[in-house]
Amino acid sequence: MPFLELTLSCTEAEQPRIERALENVGALAVTLADAHADAPDEQAIFEPGVGQTPMWGELELTALFDGDTPRELLLHALSAADEGIDWARAQFRQVDDQDWERAWMDRYEPLKFGRRTWIVPWNHELPEGADAADAAVVRLDPGLAFGSGTHPTTALCLQWFDTLATQGALADATVLDFGCGSGILALAALKLGAARAVGVDNDPQALLATDDNAERNGVGERLAAYLPQDEPAATYPVVVANILASALVALADTLAARVAAGGRIALSGILAGQEDEVLARYAADFEQLRVERLDDWIRIDGIRRR
Repeated sequence: MPFLELTLSCTEAEQPRIERALENVGALAVTLADAHADAPDEQAIFEPGVGQTPMWGELELTALFDGDTPRELLLHALSAADEGIDWARAQFRQVDDQDWERAWMDRYEPLKFGRRTWIVPWNHELPEGADAADAAVVRLDPGLAFGSGTHPTTALCLQWFDTLATQGALADATVLDFGCGSGILALAALKLGAARAVGVDNDPQALLATDDNAERNGVGERLAAYLPQDEPAATYPVVVANILASALVALADTLAARVAAGGRIALSGILAGQEDEVLARYAADFEQLRVERLDDWIRIDGIRRR
């Protein structure tokens, strides 16, 4: 069944009103994108900080309706729903239906990180020649939450976990994944030898994705996911936070308090050029701080001072 797609550029201030009007007249789905995706900034990655909902200053908002929806009647209904919006700016096109999950699976291939870690679509097999006996395999369906391993911020954290496992630092540990998204990092830690994992995210959809992926990987009883306000007070020997640099700076005291003395932390989601501010903020509580770069992204890791 084809769909009618409506696209409208708007400001951050207009977005809630426009989205509400679209939903009120029967939009099947509403999505947001950066209107200047060709020159994205830090806010243009799909990974909000815990407790935040970052938004681009200028947005491109897209809504889907049944394909046989009359355009003129739709514009009339939208004008009635909110007269303060210039709906004449809206653009329309017909789009074909497709199996979106199948389309994603067709583009996403198994990925290897470090020596043993593999991220594999849930219905794929390891590539021919991979050492299945030694591989730590995470079978993933990201759903609507960020985290498939394809973004450098996630890849840097997966490589870090793989190195920790080689050093024996994950054996029987409990790991905190702060800003867990799809749960990919917590799942990798469990597959690499951690005993338990805790995920924290401000997006309820992320918690659902994390729980679903944990069940797919047979570790549901060893991974618990919480909203920030529901997270039990605890310290951990291993903590990873793959969020925005601004959030890492703002949450430095919170994250430091989660790391046990002598424990390890990895901070990702940092654009090149932002690392100095993050390093300065964490230097009082962590030693042996180290910077690793992949493309335009930075990971910082270190050890909690005793």
